[in-house]
Amino acid sequence: MNDTVRIGVIICDRYRTCAGGKCMRALHNREGAFERYMGMDVELVGFATCNGCPGGNIEYVPQEMKKNGAEVVHLATGMVVGYPPCPRIKYFTEFIREKYCLEVVVGTHPIPENYYRTHTGLGTWDSALWKELIAPTVTDEKTRLSYD
Repeated sequence: MNDTVRIGVIICDRYRTCAGGKCMRALHNREGAFERYMGMDVELVGFATCNGCPGGNIEYVPQEMKKNGAEVVHLATGMVVGYPPCPRIKYFTEFIREKYCLEVVVGTHPIPENYYRTHTGLGTWDSALWKELIAPTVTDEKTRLSYD
């Protein structure tokens, strides 16, 4: 029996040059949206960008991840903390679930405190939908500060 959870990560194309450091640290430490894997083995089987608005890679990248064994696709924290946050994130979530029958989690690493403060001040995440979307990555202030 294989107890390893295989995941893929899709990042916002604005951050296409990102080396994934915060995501990898959070995965290793099981922080943010990766806290759900506490005590479990996890294998990263794919890491790609959405390919820019309107997210053309969302149509194809999950298929490759699934072929590599992915069971869960994480839409990276950058999609919710960018200015503005990704306006298509709800659609991406629904599309990947429907088309590829994969679980989708919004978020990877904890939201950095500087983004948390700015978006809180702007009221970006005041709606029920956004509160639900950011829930896995809000964490506590100390953790958020460590991701600044």
